[in-house]
Amino acid sequence: MKANRYLMKKDERAQVGIGTLIIFIAMVLVAAVAAAVLIQTSGVLQERAQSTGKQAAQEVSSNMMLKSIEGVRSNDGADPAVLSETIDLLKLKVALNIGSSDIDLNQVVITVTDGLTTNDLVYAGNVKTYGVQMSGFDADNSSMNNTIELMTNTTTDAGVNGKYFFTVEKIRDEDESFSQESPIMTQGDLVTIYISTVDDDATTNTDVGGWTVADLDDTGLTIEPRATLSILMTPEAGSPTTAEFTAPSFGVDTNIGLWP
Repeated sequence: MKANRYLMKKDERAQVGIGTLIIFIAMVLVAAVAAAVLIQTSGVLQERAQSTGKQAAQEVSSNMMLKSIEGVRSNDGADPAVLSETIDLLKLKVALNIGSSDIDLNQVVITVTDGLTTNDLVYAGNVKTYGVQMSGFDADNSSMNNTIELMTNTTTDAGVNGKYFFTVEKIRDEDESFSQESPIMTQGDLVTIYISTVDDDATTNTDVGGWTVADLDDTGLTIEPRATLSILMTPEAGSPTTAEFTAPSFGVDTNIGLWP
């Protein structure tokens, strides 16, 4: 009689399957983590790219266009023929370039230098740069009154008005976006920017461009014949606008074209 033999079959495939499953799960987890990192990184990069593109477009498209610069000499009022030997007020006609975005003149900085003195000017209603707006500035006033204040009054915190501020008068504003309180320039607008350049020798005069003034304040700038003046207008976004000129002989003229 044959004995029954029970053969034990060795089968280790289950152990191999568990190891493979563990490796597979680990790979899935690693892939999920990597995917999450990539998605997060791509989102950050996309946001930065959009922000950079927007800023780049503003830098390219936001440009101020300087049309002309005119200088005004002061006189003693009693005898208009007795004119200052220096330019005491600058009138800059400014517009926006084609395709330019709106520009807030509150954020524009104008740097004026005669080679010896440099004045960094902000809009008269700007209270953030020097911690105080121009002394005597009133948003309800006309630009003429504010410009007279620019050349005469002083501020306790900032100093002489003309050394730190400029004023603006609108010439063309079809959409009525511009005001003394909110000087926003839009496409098609044309404005005049006033910059005081009163010299120490002209402080006793009482008339500038037909406006009656008193106690003119010295700005430290001197624009006399053959003097070289440089003007840099820097908006919040966009390319700066520059102009440099040498003052001509004044003769008997009260208003002198300086640029272009």
